[in-house]
Amino acid sequence: MAKLKREDILEELRRICEQVGYTLRFERGDFVGGACILHKERVLVVNTRSSIERKIAVIVRALAEIGVEGVYLKPAIRELIEAELGHKP
Repeated sequence: MAKLKREDILEELRRICEQVGYTLRFERGDFVGGACILHKERVLVVNTRSSIERKIAVIVRALAEIGVEGVYLKPAIRELIEAELGHKP
């Protein structure tokens, strides 16, 4: 199985967010990030100042909480989400 580059993982996570009805936004501020509802819009906010690894971790954690049932996940992405949920690959 080919390993995805971090930038490709981030783009794939963006696609998954859209499929589960969340807009992925990158903002600056003094926060970690996560999912919320803002003016009736489901938004997942990630701090632009975070490292790419931290951005990926925040998005994966939020998607694990939101649930991605019924969404096609590439194997590398599925492994990240299952690891967050505490499942063994």
